[in-house]
This record gives sequence, structure tokens and C-alpha cells, in this order.
Amino acid sequence: MPKYDYIIIGAGAAGLLLADTLGKDEFFTSKSILVLDKNDKTKNDRTWCFWERGNGPFDDLIHKTWDNIYVGGQQLQKSTSIAPYTYKMLRGIDFYNHFLPKVKAYSNITWVQEEVTTIEEKENEVLVTTPSQKFTGRTVFSSLYDALTTLKQKDFPVLQQHFAGWQLKTEQSVFKAGEATFMDFSVPQKGNTRFMYVLPISDTEALVEYTLFSEHLLEKTEYEEAIKTYIKEKYNNTKYTIQEKEFGSIPMTCYPFHQHNTDRVFHIGIAGGWAKPSTGYTFYNTSQEVPKLVSHLKAGKPLSEFHQKSRFLFYDMLLLDILYENNHLGHEIFESMFKRRKASLILKFLENETNLWEELKIVTAPKPMPFIRALFKRLF
Repeated sequence: MPKYDYIIIGAGAAGLLLADTLGKDEFFTSKSILVLDKNDKTKNDRTWCFWERGNGPFDDLIHKTWDNIYVGGQQLQKSTSIAPYTYKMLRGIDFYNHFLPKVKAYSNITWVQEEVTTIEEKENEVLVTTPSQKFTGRTVFSSLYDALTTLKQKDFPVLQQHFAGWQLKTEQSVFKAGEATFMDFSVPQKGNTRFMYVLPISDTEALVEYTLFSEHLLEKTEYEEAIKTYIKEKYNNTKYTIQEKEFGSIPMTCYPFHQHNTDRVFHIGIAGGWAKPSTGYTFYNTSQEVPKLVSHLKAGKPLSEFHQKSRFLFYDMLLLDILYENNHLGHEIFESMFKRRKASLILKFLENETNLWEELKIVTAPKPMPFIRALFKRLF
């Protein structure tokens, strides 16, 4: 039975960034590392977007950037700069093509394409089982998300950010290549929080996604019909071809994932609660958490002590409480925020970088009563 110092389960953003950070650090040269994933990572299975100030560590991999965004709805049609931020798009395949060869090239890292079926923590090691093999590790970093456990509890509501996206090529120039549609709530809400998300690559190419913040997923045809209708109404029924399709669902919850961490099994990525609860954005936060985790390891601190509390988690909790009880209020909340406050301030708030005065500006932008009710319900 092969034995390793570290086993990383899942080669998504969290797994590959962690493997690369460990592999290039001389501190871990003597450590044996295993990376397990059921896929070969040769498909463009996802698109990550994030915003940051100026240049960043992933700029060489970025597929497209925007300095302006559009937010629309029943009471708002707003095009605005997001300076000093830039909105950046990173395709999954470009990320895999860059990081996977690097990870496989490290002499102390072993790559195995297998699906993990069980993780069993023992007294001095962790047993990881796949359909054909068993491995033991002193420490396991797992990105396997346990949806059932999260949904069974009732203290923290669980919504889904679920979406279907089409990468389109149109016959006519209909997109604004320099402006990303961040949220367009002009689509029928049907009792939920629903919006279109459009990332133009050029005047004739764009990723068009139908996105919802709600408790339950839809039938596949409903997503696709919504995209068709939006193209027909927004872009004058322009003719198009679909180059790629994608579908995803990200849990939106303040559930304390860290309580499942031990000193031998530590959860990363979405499974570790690294997704921003109120928006579902995960990639940038993951890129910030990985270096902190590695520094924690090098300091010899127990993994169970890695978690840090944040007041921003409380803000997220209040919003999710509102959307869970009154999902239809989502478009009003987001529209009022972008109508009354600068987009750059909202992005700074969602990045968890604002001060208390700036946070007061944000939370007073929407109608206050839903937040007051949610606050009292949480406190009492």
C-alpha cells in the first residue's frame, strides 16, 4: 500500500494550486505528495471570473478582461467603470494546461487518475480508497463536497448558484466587447433571483449564462429556453452557433465547513467553505487561501486551528437568510446597491476589504426592513 506525507484529492483550482505551491517550495522537497482526480483535465469544463487591482499572478493565463460592467433590471440600466479593478476571465482548460504539467514534473509529486470512493481517518494515518487501489497519507486535503451533510442541517440555509452557459458565435456584431454584463435582472424572476450574465470576447463572441440564486435546480430545458429568449429579445434574434456549453451549481451557505476539519483531514475549495457565500465566487478566494494554508503548515500549527472568523461572513449570512425566506427580493437588493453605490465600492465589499464606514454605506443602500428582520432573527 503506497504511503505519502500528503494526499490531495481533486485537481481543480484548490487542488492544483495547493500541489503547485507545495511542489515549488524547498521546505516540502522531502515530502511525498499524491494528487488524485477522476478526470484527465483535458476539457474546458468551467470558467472562472474574478476581479483584482492591477496585475495579478494569473495574468498570463487570462482569456479576456473588462474595465466596465453593465447592471440592469426593472429599475436600473447602468454601465459603469469598476476602476481600480479589472474583471478577469480564466478558462478551466488554460488553467489545467498550465498547472497540470508543472505539478506532474515535480519529483516528489505522484499523479493518479482515479476516483476516490472513501476517506477513512485512523489513529496515525488516513486511508484513501479508489476502485482499484488503496493509499495512506499522514495528511489529506480533500475537495470532495459533502452536499448531503450540508443540506440535512437547518441552522444555516443552503441556496444554489446554478447556471447554464453557452459560448456563442453570432453572424452580426451585437456584443460590447469592452463591457461585461455583470447582472441583468430584466429576465422574468418567477419568484426567484434570476439574471443573465454575459461575457463578450469580441463583438461577435460571448459566453451567455442564465443564472439563479435559489434553493432548487431547474430542468435543463428551462435554462436553455431562457437563453434563447434573451438572445431573441436583447440581440434582435441574431443568428448564432453554439461553440461550447457549460453547467454548474455552487452552494451558497454560511455553513461552518471548517468544523469537519481535523489535524489529518482538511477540506479545501468549495468543500472547505472557500466559496464566497453571498455570490458563489470561489477562484480568487481560493488563490488567497492556499498560501495562508501552506504558511500554516510550515509553521507546524494544527490544521484544525486554521479557520479564522470574519465579520463579512455575518453580512453574507443575513443576505442568505433573506433570500432563503424571500427569494424574489434578490433583484431589488442588488439593483438598489448598484444604483446607489459605486460599483468599485461594491466589489471591494464583496472582496472583504472594506472598512466599517464603507460597509455601512453598502448595507444601507437596499431597503432596511428585510435586513433588520434577518438580524433580529439571528440574534434572538
